[in-house]
Amino acid sequence: KMSTEAFRFAEVFSYESLVHAMAGAAGSVTAMTVFFPLDTARLRLQVDEKRKARSTPAILSEIVKEEGLLAPYRGWLPVICSLCCSNFVYFYCFHSLRASWLRGHKSTPSRDLLMGIAAGVVNVLVTTPLWVVNTRLKLQGAKFRNADIRPTNYSGIMDAFVQIIEDEGVGALWNGTFPSLLLVLNPAVQFMIYEGLKRQLRSLVHRELLSLEIFLIGAVAKAVATTFTYPLQTVQSILRFGQHKQHTDRSPLLNSLRSVLYLLINRVRKYGMLGLFKGLEAKLLQTVLTAALMFLLYEKIASSTFSVMGVKRPASSH
Repeated sequence: KMSTEAFRFAEVFSYESLVHAMAGAAGSVTAMTVFFPLDTARLRLQVDEKRKARSTPAILSEIVKEEGLLAPYRGWLPVICSLCCSNFVYFYCFHSLRASWLRGHKSTPSRDLLMGIAAGVVNVLVTTPLWVVNTRLKLQGAKFRNADIRPTNYSGIMDAFVQIIEDEGVGALWNGTFPSLLLVLNPAVQFMIYEGLKRQLRSLVHRELLSLEIFLIGAVAKAVATTFTYPLQTVQSILRFGQHKQHTDRSPLLNSLRSVLYLLINRVRKYGMLGLFKGLEAKLLQTVLTAALMFLLYEKIASSTFSVMGVKRPASSH
């Protein structure tokens, strides 16, 4: 029994999981920096209801004209910090779970999905406060079309944490956790499709995949996952922004469920079904390109680290 426990422990805290986590974090930070302005356009469209849904370049040129050249990169540092932590936690959990669950067994789409969901839940609970803070910082000083939005005045990441806790209570740092937990399906579906397509293609071509093939697989996986979960992402952004009045008369879970349903129904009532997908073009452009580049960098960094260290990558991770 003890040796099994020790074996499991060694797998969870293994060098291999650490390499995957570092590679995932580095890949995502680089990819996000490259396509960051697209994320700025998406967030404005989701949160500022009065802003017309134009094409992404038009939205970006509007933001630059009104708020200056660096406005599309507003909030870059907190986003990058959150993303680095978030992807590190996600990749680490995913590969640790994989090492201890699979143990020489073949990976299947359903197993990948389960591991993706488990890694996602841990990730959401640990990193939601970072995402709440960075949504606020990213939108601070923005010129909104919607006049009801209250301006905030945070001087940085730590100040935002302090002010939110003082003004709204510690619970506000977990605003949007409920849709985030539902959105765990997004990276889980993405990982499942990505791993599945990678396995299929490998069995067809019997060689290491080319950079372009990894890029395309990453893009397809993310496009499907994003479109599938986009309405919930809009609700998550609105809740994190903290301007939606939440009911406080019931349990937090019921309040969260009510807020999510209310925001979804309200959006459909005002703008029709397409209102749920406002900003999807910017989101798809940004996340698909970011995810594809992230997966490509992640694979390259992980495999080159393994080969430099002379570690043979286990078959299970393919």
